[in-house]
Amino acid sequence: MDTYLAAHCQNILNNGFAIVDAVYSPAEVEAILNVIKAVDPSNPAFRKTEDLFAIRQFLKEVPPTVPLIFNDNLKTLINNLFGEGYFAVKSIYFDKPELSNWFVAWHQDFTIVVNQKRDIPGYGPWTVKHNQFGVQPPLDILRDNFTIRIHLDDAGADNGALKIIPGSHLKAVYRPETINWQVETETLCPVAAGGVMIMRPLLLHASNRTTNNQKRRVVHIEFSRAKLPDGIDWAEKMNIP
Repeated sequence: MDTYLAAHCQNILNNGFAIVDAVYSPAEVEAILNVIKAVDPSNPAFRKTEDLFAIRQFLKEVPPTVPLIFNDNLKTLINNLFGEGYFAVKSIYFDKPELSNWFVAWHQDFTIVVNQKRDIPGYGPWTVKHNQFGVQPPLDILRDNFTIRIHLDDAGADNGALKIIPGSHLKAVYRPETINWQVETETLCPVAAGGVMIMRPLLLHASNRTTNNQKRRVVHIEFSRAKLPDGIDWAEKMNIP
């Protein structure tokens, strides 16, 4: 592993995240956006309001994006930073329009999406959202999972770039109301279009409202290599092409 990748590996290990620039060229970003623009927004899997356009099960619902998303740069990152055996388990496209004015409070990502609900020790609580079964798995699964956020627009302080608390992924369950701001440091994570942010799901993160009337379009993909117990399986499992 070269020095560049080794530094990202250490950032993920110690801080819970890394930002990698220029994973996609401007032409590749444009190609992904062109495929998305061609979709039928009336699809029931899509959510369209004045504040948000979202496509759940994105890789499944918009399959022409799969070879564009999994370019050689992304596959090299995944293999070098995490190793083999991982597969995509959840994918969402977010389009936060220019006039969107909502924010996301501090939280960790505890929920995975599975194909059905079963009473299994260590799994719970359960939720049902958008006709999908969500459940909190054992923490060991969450510690090994990772998320890649692919930025199709520049994201900065004025249009909802994520802010995180470095190292918070190492503290297991860390309730936002217990954050000790005397010892913790809030870090903003600006990402240029074509770059990616890689993060562990247990990393505390949030985002502010947009104030500069700029779009923030992101493809959010979660990865795992965990085999779930008999009776349930990943709802959106897709092998990396």
